[in-house]
Amino acid sequence: MPSASINRVLVANRGEIARRVFATCRRLGVGTVAVYSEPDADALFVREADVAVALGGSSPADSYLRGDAVIAAALATGADAIHPGYGFLSENAGFARAVVDAGLIWVGPSPEAIVAMGSKIGARERMEAAGVPVLPGAHLTDGESLDDAAARVGFPLLVKASAGGGGKGMRVVADAGALAGAVEAAQREAGSAFGDATVFLERYAPRSRHVEVQLMGDTHGTVLALHERDCSVQRRHQKVIEEAPSPAVDAALRARLADAAIKAGQALQYTGAGTVEFLLVDGTQDFFFLEVNTRLQVEHPVTELVTGLDLVELQLLVAEGRALPAAAAAPPLDGWAMEARLYAEDPANDFLPVTGTLTRFEVDDAVRVDTGVQSGSEISPFYDPMIAKVIAHGATREEAARKLADALARAAVQGTTTNRDFLVRVLRSPEFLGGEADTAWLDRADVAALAAPLLDAEQTRVAALAAALAGAAGRRAAATVLAGVPSGWRNNPAVPQVARFATAHEDELEVRYRYDRTGTQLVEPAGIVLHAVAADAVTLTADGLRRTYRVGPDAVTTPDGEAPLRKLPRFVDPTAALSAGSLTSPMPGTVLRVLAEAGAQVTAGTPLLVLEAMKMEHEIVAPADGTLSALPVAAGDQVSAGDVLAVVDAPDAQRAG
Repeated sequence: MPSASINRVLVANRGEIARRVFATCRRLGVGTVAVYSEPDADALFVREADVAVALGGSSPADSYLRGDAVIAAALATGADAIHPGYGFLSENAGFARAVVDAGLIWVGPSPEAIVAMGSKIGARERMEAAGVPVLPGAHLTDGESLDDAAARVGFPLLVKASAGGGGKGMRVVADAGALAGAVEAAQREAGSAFGDATVFLERYAPRSRHVEVQLMGDTHGTVLALHERDCSVQRRHQKVIEEAPSPAVDAALRARLADAAIKAGQALQYTGAGTVEFLLVDGTQDFFFLEVNTRLQVEHPVTELVTGLDLVELQLLVAEGRALPAAAAAPPLDGWAMEARLYAEDPANDFLPVTGTLTRFEVDDAVRVDTGVQSGSEISPFYDPMIAKVIAHGATREEAARKLADALARAAVQGTTTNRDFLVRVLRSPEFLGGEADTAWLDRADVAALAAPLLDAEQTRVAALAAALAGAAGRRAAATVLAGVPSGWRNNPAVPQVARFATAHEDELEVRYRYDRTGTQLVEPAGIVLHAVAADAVTLTADGLRRTYRVGPDAVTTPDGEAPLRKLPRFVDPTAALSAGSLTSPMPGTVLRVLAEAGAQVTAGTPLLVLEAMKMEHEIVAPADGTLSALPVAAGDQVSAGDVLAVVDAPDAQRAG
């Protein structure tokens, strides 16, 4: 018999994971409660909850990390249980204990399991004792020198934060010369992100795959493995593409991985959802324990699509004290599922996160979309810049990849820079499709080529023409006089109309077009046939191919991809120009450290300052040799995107070149 009953769940999280939990709760007839920060006051998840409680503040520390305020909200709204989602308080054992002490149900593993796995150092020791294979490592304790510990582990090695995850507090070190700096940087980043600066060393296997097993345990002693996921496509140790099953795992290896994961879960007396992460040495059947994530993973949808199980529903059943159902004991492995993380970031600029407003966001319903945003939503600097998880399911791996790439290419994602084109090129690349992508693949790959726009220069020019025509049609539709005059009509038909646009990286693109005397056909540019024009869509034939272009305020969407195009004003504001040599902030953030002084002579690549944004450190370097003539910021300053951080005066000869 169930030991408890859940009638209303508070989700101590935000965005897409809050909406994901709410969806299962609605299906099960369970009430929902949201908590929210000031920037999230009008977010989708807040509007979808039955009840919502304001936490106040903008930063996580002032809102979603306030465990006392979250528990108070649950008690005030009559919630029976708290689901932590992932991130924020999801792996905070103190919070889990406080939830239970308040008489509420904690939808997660026991606080003891969270404590045991909260330290990656302690986790390694426990797993080794349970017979789970671990990589060589050193804990930087017991007075051993850093150099001696590194020599014992061997190079290349990885400096890893003992707390947290997501690639933060992690550095790859190739040799002893870079070790001290890497440890210092990892400690600083870990302390900022997790409140714990403890790091350790672990042997780094550059040719390896990241394979993880979905774990589910109940309070009756059952621990089950729900197959594996492959998360090898990573950049900065953060996952880009996830899939289930793994292309590198056969039936025999799958059984061994499941056995090791179950041993890990049994050693923890694990309850609820968790993930055991392994490093699979490429080209071998050898694997090693990495960590246990004591929560639901971002990539859980791929497991749901191949097993047919609702992992959130299983979490709620376990939290109520019920036994796991028979369907979870022998889960099917139906086809293939693939997930891409769509981020507001610039792959062509070292994947720096960006902010902005999504003026249009639409993805075909042939795929699953887990998101916390919609058209008009703001990507703020306060939280992770993920826009959505887009997930496809197919009978084969090739089908799943094709469906996912096609859905992303056709999607309207406008108003901010994203990694969408990069994701499509990754999914269509021979290395990925051949199952050859290991964790270091993107480090070796030509990222510039993968980050290139899907539409080439000519396709972008035609898209800009469509945007210009749609703009003209919109102006005619809104005209209060002479509305019947065809758009673009001129007494002198030889004079073309001109429209100027800024492309994705602010390059200027100019298009010229001219109608015939009827105003219904283009005679310039040659070879373009106009079929239909409206303010939001244009159908035309170019190079013998007829296409419809969906025109938005910031981009034109085609079946082949999207062209970011921002209409430029006819006249430029001269006061908006920056001084030559100005280095501007690529995103909102905080100046963490200033590494140079005004007046200094610098060379190209010289570090000038370190900017902290979205929980990551970003080094700002001199773009050329010259004099650092201005440095208008100091450590601790808050800056906005576009603010001038430094000015480097290059010699005239170099500037001219």
